[in-house]
Formats: sequence, structure tokens, C-alpha cells
Amino acid sequence: MSHGSSSIEACFFGSLTCASHCHKHKYKRQIHRSPRTPTPSSATEHTLAKKSITYGHSIHRRQHTKTYLSSKAPFSPDGPAHLLGEQAEYNESIRTREELLALVDQYEGYTSEDHIPLSELHRKYQPSDGPHLTVSDKEVDEWPPPFKEWPADADTKEKLYDLETMLGVRTTDPEIIYQLYKDLPQPRAPYLSAPVRHKLLHHLSIIERKNEQSMLRYFSVLNDMKSTAIPLNISEWNSAVSFAARWVYRSTETELEAAMYVWREMEHVAGVKGNEVTFNILFDVACKAGKYTLADMLYKGMLDRGLPETRFTHVSLMYFNGLKEDGDGVRAAFKALENAGQIIDTVVLNCLIASFIRCNEASQAEQIYEFMKRKASIEQRPKTYLEQRNLTETYQTWAHIVKQSPDRYVEYQARSSMGPDKHTYHILFNTFGVETGDLEKIAVFLDELIELQIPIDGSHFLAFFKGFAGHGGIRYTKWTEDLLERTWSIFMTALEENEDDRHLYISKWMVLWSLRAFAKCVGKARMIEIWEGMRDRWNPSQDELDWILPYLGELMDMRDMALLRQSWVLGTGSK
Repeated sequence: MSHGSSSIEACFFGSLTCASHCHKHKYKRQIHRSPRTPTPSSATEHTLAKKSITYGHSIHRRQHTKTYLSSKAPFSPDGPAHLLGEQAEYNESIRTREELLALVDQYEGYTSEDHIPLSELHRKYQPSDGPHLTVSDKEVDEWPPPFKEWPADADTKEKLYDLETMLGVRTTDPEIIYQLYKDLPQPRAPYLSAPVRHKLLHHLSIIERKNEQSMLRYFSVLNDMKSTAIPLNISEWNSAVSFAARWVYRSTETELEAAMYVWREMEHVAGVKGNEVTFNILFDVACKAGKYTLADMLYKGMLDRGLPETRFTHVSLMYFNGLKEDGDGVRAAFKALENAGQIIDTVVLNCLIASFIRCNEASQAEQIYEFMKRKASIEQRPKTYLEQRNLTETYQTWAHIVKQSPDRYVEYQARSSMGPDKHTYHILFNTFGVETGDLEKIAVFLDELIELQIPIDGSHFLAFFKGFAGHGGIRYTKWTEDLLERTWSIFMTALEENEDDRHLYISKWMVLWSLRAFAKCVGKARMIEIWEGMRDRWNPSQDELDWILPYLGELMDMRDMALLRQSWVLGTGSK
């Protein structure tokens, strides 16, 4: 192997070793710079998706509520001080409109309306206040009456007290909340007061990564309320639509159909009209499922109802145009977001990077990444999912203020967090590792991830194993057997040192791609060793085991890489 290849491998290995260290133990390191020159849902998931939308008997009754967003803890328009800082620096840190728009190389002659995915233009008039009409001045549903929940015995009162106490702590694990709820006597829901019901569903909906367990948990409580004719507010229905659409890693037509079913029940059975959040969720899942015509119809329907375009709407439009490989459409959607007074932050820029990569404009994506590095601030970066949620709420509040006072836009934009985060590197590792196999760039990105003190994530390791599966196992490759073994060793060590890290764990996709990597780069015998060692640590459910075993059988039927490598050494094998 050439000296250059060895240098790249050494850089990759050294960076990965440091990045995987436990972040409870800080380390200092001299950065070594190298020269810069998932599958559709399975049949099991399809069955579960159908089961998840099997509701209990629902009593059709009239809704007597206001249309309102779910109650949230009050927060200052100035945002969390520890994330945003008390004052903005008004020199190089000020993000002017010209600087932000220059990120995407705006072309003369194009406007945001040129790329709206509609046959006719909208937003030429002031939208109506239709979805915000007050139907009733009652603060809670008519039934159960306010604070007139079912009488409880002493034992049930104690359980209710425990549930309400844990609901008062925002960081309580939703599974703990759910088990406390399940301890109540049947039919459970009527024993809860209206405020506790709303808190319960809200708490169960705050999930960083939706999965089968969290989806079934939410619908279980939802069905209890529907079976006893307890109405739901619009925020709770929106959470149900979101769970139906996003409980799998990659939403498909099955999840889209489930989300549309919940939406129809929401509007035609419960009589609760969807708001802009409802349409944003449906538009997003339609895009990801590849149903662009339906996405176009949903967007048009949202505007026809006079619903406002939110920050989420603009970001989804950027992603929508990226999926269609329309670079000019991405630029137009970004310009529309900025013109609407929305705050541009890391989430928006990550979407820009991903969208331009889909449009085969990798150089444009790298320019945005370089811009993000210049704006990086460790103090501003949210550390947890809840902090990110609070920050997003703050940006939405700022955008509302900017509509009334446009001169405050520069001030608020200067205080936004725009540096790279773990999702930025997830996009870059998948692009330059999985798709192009550029190990040199991966090594550089790993160095920069360490320099910015961003924890390495399970999704990053998944991208590395995909890279080995795609680019290893051929002559003269830089994705070598030795480098794979060391990467695997680092991953296993990181798992042991970070047992409490929810972002570093063994999933079925990690198992699949690591097995494919070893089968491709090393051979069947080593792949079986990895499987046996990983199975005990993974502790899969029967459904997960049924899912992975057919793939394992396919790998066993492949030609053994160990024999092929031996033929290379003897000079008898083909390239």
C-alpha cells in the first residue's frame, strides 16, 4: 500500500479513536490535519403499522373547545440565556440578509414564486383567521366536567398523586409515566382531570426518536380516552398523526396511508379541523414517501384554508425541492424563508446541505458547511433534545416579533446558533463515506468534529460500516480489513464507556451493516464471530430476530471473501 494511503488510514483511525472517547472525561489533543486536496419497511413493520391504527370504539360527539396549540411552559422572547447569550456581537457575527442569501448563489431573474410547487400562485392577499375562530369560551371540554373526574378510592388516589408528581418533572422518562398510568384501574382515563389528561398526552408525545414502542404507548392512552368519549384537542390529534407517520426510520406509503387515516378521523369523526401543524406533518411524510403529487395537493390545501406558512413549512419546501433535484427550487424556498422573517439556524442550514447534495451540488453544500464552521459556538449549541425544542420555540417567537418590528431581524439573527452539530456530520459522513467513499474527506471531518467538541453518534458509526460494505473488499481499496477491525474495536469500546448514552447503541440496522461490512472485507468466518458476539449484547426481540435472520442467510450464500483474498495473493483471482 502506498505511503499516502497509510497516512489517510492513520489519520482516520486516530480521529475516530479520540472522537469515541467518553465525553465525561475531557481530553486535549493536537489536531493532525491531513492534506485537503435503510430499506423500505419490512413485512413485520407493515403489520405493526396496521395494528397501530386499530382504535377502540369511538363515540361521536360534538367538540366544545377552543382551537389552540398545546400549552407550553412560558419562555422569554429573548430565549434561554445560556444558549443565546445576553448580548449579540455586532461586528463579524451579524448575519445580514445579503450574507445569508449569498450562501445559495441566488440567480438573477428567479423569485421564490417561480418554484412554488403549484399550478397557480397564492399568498396574493391577506389570509383569513378561519382556523383561529373561537367556538366556545369554555377552557376545557364539556365532558368530563371541569375537575369532576370519576371518584377514586384511597389506593387510586395514591396512584394518581404519583402520576401527577412525575408529570411535573419534564425530564421523566415517558415509559415511567406510561407504567404509572397503566397502574390505574380500568378504564383509567376518566379518573384523570382535564389538565392531567392533557399533560399526560403531551409528555408521551415529547420523543426525540419516535419508534414502535413510543407509538404504541401513545395510541394506547389515546384509545382509552376515545373509548370513554373523552374529546382530544388539536395538539393531541397532531401528535397522533405524527406518530402514525414517523414511528419507523424511513416513512413509506404505508405510514403515509396511516397518517391520512388519522387525519380523516380527526376531521370527519371527531370534528376537529386540522391546522398548519397538521398539514406540515402530512406534507413532510408525503415528500419522504415519494408522493410528490399528494404533497403538492396538501400544500395547496393548506393555503386554500388560509393557514399560515410556518418555519417548518419553509424547511419542508426546501427538502421537497431537494428530493426533486431542483437546485433553483431549493434556493427559492430558502429565500422565501428569509423574506418571511424566519430565523436561520443549524436546522435550516443542515436541510440546505442535504438538499443541495440531493441536487448533485456537493460544492455548494461544502460552502455552506464552511460557513457553519466559521459561525460555530460551543456555548450556543443546545446540549439536549429539550434544549433544542426550547430554542426552536424561541426562534418562532422571534419570527412573530419580526413581523411586527422588521428592524429587529438583524439583532435576532445575530444571536442564532448556526454551527455544525451531530446531524451535520451525519449528512457529510453518509455523502462522502457511503456514496463517494472518500476516506480522506472523512478523516478531515472527524478531525473537525473533535475540534468542535461534538460527541460521536451511533449514526456516524453506521455510516462508516456502510462505507466499508460499499467500498471495501476490492483490490487497492483504502477501506481495508485492518481499518474495519480497528473501527469495530473503537465502536465496542465506545459502547462500554458510554452505556447511558441514548445516541450510541446497537440497532438492527447497525447489526445488518456491520455484518455486511465484515462479510465483504474479511470473510464469512469473521462475520459469524461478530454476529455471535454482538447478539448477546444486542439482546434482540423475536421480531428483530425474524427480521435479521433472512439477511444473515443471504450473506452466508455469498462467495466467501476470505477465499477470494487468498486467490489475489496467489495471483489467480479476478479483480
